[in-house]
Amino acid sequence: MDRSSGEAERTAAGRADARRNRIRILDAAREVFAEHGASASTEAVAARAHVAIGTVFRHFPTKPDLLGAVVMDAWDQLVARVDVLVDDPDDATALFAFCASAMTSSAENRDVFAKLAETGTRVHVGDALRRLRPRAEVLLQRAQAAGAVRKDLRSEELIALLGALCQEVMANDWGEPLRRRALTIVFEGMGSVQGS
Repeated sequence: MDRSSGEAERTAAGRADARRNRIRILDAAREVFAEHGASASTEAVAARAHVAIGTVFRHFPTKPDLLGAVVMDAWDQLVARVDVLVDDPDDATALFAFCASAMTSSAENRDVFAKLAETGTRVHVGDALRRLRPRAEVLLQRAQAAGAVRKDLRSEELIALLGALCQEVMANDWGEPLRRRALTIVFEGMGSVQGS
């Protein structure tokens, strides 16, 4: 192996290690902030992630950077789940899975978002869902073409309705039975209407 190949391999290994550390830090931060609030120390996050405090600061120079990254990571995970749905052109019911996934994500991250709100870190589901609108439009058009939902439903209406439901999930700690019932009611309202 020549010298440049060895350096390239070390660089690639370093990047992979840095990515793994970032994921561990974000997972640990989500747990620590949910348990102890946004005032929990960065040292506690480092300990939970099993990394040195300097490693945390290399990735997130300030605590607000870390808090913001926790929020963005939650939404990035939702985006990844929605992308899988968009990539399956034969799934006419993917729109329903998208709605369910958004509500589940809100419920799973409720404690973290509540604690972050204490610091003034704004968490508004509608803002995040608006970023997903192009993907939601693909799923909506697919469901409409299959006759699974009413043809007069517009993506902005869907996003507004889903955003309001997800905000309620976060604000009021909706359990799984209530989330399922709310989705059933929403899906029935979205259903194909004669002549629409």
